[in-house]
Amino acid sequence: MNLDTNDTDKTTGLQKAAIFLMAMGEEFTASFFKNTDQNTIKKIGKYMSKISYVPADVLNSVMNDFLKSYESEKSIGVSGKSFLKQVADKSAGESPVKEVVKAIERENENTPFAELAYLSAENIINIFKGEHPQTIALVLSSLPQDKAAEILCQLPDEQKADIAYRILNIGDVQDDVIRDLDDLLKKEISGMGTGAKRKFDGVEALANILNGVNGTTEEYVMMHIEKKDGELAQKIRQKMFVFEDLIKIDDKSFRDILKNIGNEVVVRALKTASEEMKQKIFSNLSERASSMLKEDFEVLGPVRLKEVEKNQQEIIRVAKKLESEGKIVISGKGKEDVFV
Repeated sequence: MNLDTNDTDKTTGLQKAAIFLMAMGEEFTASFFKNTDQNTIKKIGKYMSKISYVPADVLNSVMNDFLKSYESEKSIGVSGKSFLKQVADKSAGESPVKEVVKAIERENENTPFAELAYLSAENIINIFKGEHPQTIALVLSSLPQDKAAEILCQLPDEQKADIAYRILNIGDVQDDVIRDLDDLLKKEISGMGTGAKRKFDGVEALANILNGVNGTTEEYVMMHIEKKDGELAQKIRQKMFVFEDLIKIDDKSFRDILKNIGNEVVVRALKTASEEMKQKIFSNLSERASSMLKEDFEVLGPVRLKEVEKNQQEIIRVAKKLESEGKIVISGKGKEDVFV
């Protein structure tokens, strides 16, 4: 992963920690890891393993966050993978670092296009230039939902529907093909194929991506798919999960969701909510909290639709997180229960 100036403002705390430790050197990092829990080591190590170069401006920005007086013109040109191995070698005794490094390496090998998940959407779209639409569809179906959704939103309109339809029809893909494509895009060898196949559910992949795009992109893509295949479009809608679907959640689970969301998020999400959804929210708050939320909503001025959708997606994200942790169950559309 090469970081550029445009990535500076998007750098997360863990990414900054990875860059900082690499700048401080192997011995310092090994010493730091000795007193760090294994989960944190793994998180920071994953970012380290993706880094191949950090330019001076990004490095200085990160270092200034840790050391306000830092003013170096250096850059980091070391491979993150090599750095991790050296840190592991310098970690004496029964340090968990070596096991964590091995786990990260295994995870990177088994996750297609893992490196692309750390690039900006703009950079990935530039990589896609000249690539066949089927290649783009395969990559998007493999990326994390938020990254794939961000990319789909930024693709030219004439490409969106075509690529969305191709995602639906991916089917099974030879691991050899994925590795070759991974090697081409990431510039690193993933190993020879074994003849195994990787299972892809195109409907589920596209539904998951559309859950994260803006309303305009979702409507545009679904309109074109509807024209081509109405039955397929219906299957996608059954897999998708939208804000209004939260109405179907039982009250106890709904209250658990609200406990994990700030009031400012809820009030903006209500801007385009149905009366049924508003009542669902108000009725699952205490009388005092409900009264305060109603007052905030009444005095809320005009809000951009993009901002409303962003806050609704945040509530959906929390709901999905709680469901994945087994704390709530989300009922799907139609007659079946779909876990999301």
